[in-house]
Amino acid sequence: MIELRTPAEIDEMRAAGRFVAETLATLRADTKVGTNLLDIDRRAHEMIRSAGAESCYIDYHPSFGASPFGKVICTSINDAVLHGLPHDYTLRDGDLVSLDFAVSVDGWVADSAISFVVGTPRDEDLRLIDTTNRALEAAIAAATVGNRIGDISASIAAVAHGEGYTINTDFGGHGVGRIMHGDPHVPNDGRAGRGFPLRAGLVFALEPWFLQTTDKLITDPDGWTLRSADGSRGAHAEHTVAVTEDGPIILTDRSFLGVD
Repeated sequence: MIELRTPAEIDEMRAAGRFVAETLATLRADTKVGTNLLDIDRRAHEMIRSAGAESCYIDYHPSFGASPFGKVICTSINDAVLHGLPHDYTLRDGDLVSLDFAVSVDGWVADSAISFVVGTPRDEDLRLIDTTNRALEAAIAAATVGNRIGDISASIAAVAHGEGYTINTDFGGHGVGRIMHGDPHVPNDGRAGRGFPLRAGLVFALEPWFLQTTDKLITDPDGWTLRSADGSRGAHAEHTVAVTEDGPIILTDRSFLGVD
């Protein structure tokens, strides 16, 4: 069921969005060559406890997960792009890191993801990250009253295809509110002018993610971490966005913190 939020409810969601933005900005600044993924999860857990927030991940057990997730943040490295389960791995020079984080604050959920390189970056990784970020910007620009879900999907695909990337539509954007994953599903490829009409009060997480040379995924033995089938690297960008009569509002915007 697709739910529409009142302006007052969207205002109530801002606290969750701000906390998610601040946490990701802090973790990005603290994540360097030599950082262990378990330390990233531990730091995120500390921030959740200090804020009185509630993790959306730790007990999460959807049909595609082998067991409850058990951690509070997704840490996907290099050829891993989604649902990376934090484990005992120390980051090396040039690693491509994607962090995906969702929490509930006062009963409202916000969800966001970032990708970046620690140490010396490869040009092809920077291009992939830039493309993913631009696709997210295009998706947000299309999230206006009068458009349809297909307009968002098509805008993401246009950016990806323009750079020669193929697209997997198994996982994409989703409704956000009292729960982390709700309707509507927002695929990262689609036809403009098709799908559910966008109305004021619709809140969703938009999340383009691309792999460098494939659109096929494989699952790690941990039952969660999704990797490219050919070992090429992936990047992921996500914001929680509210559709309003005055245009889209990025609830997880990090620009006020001086980071992208």
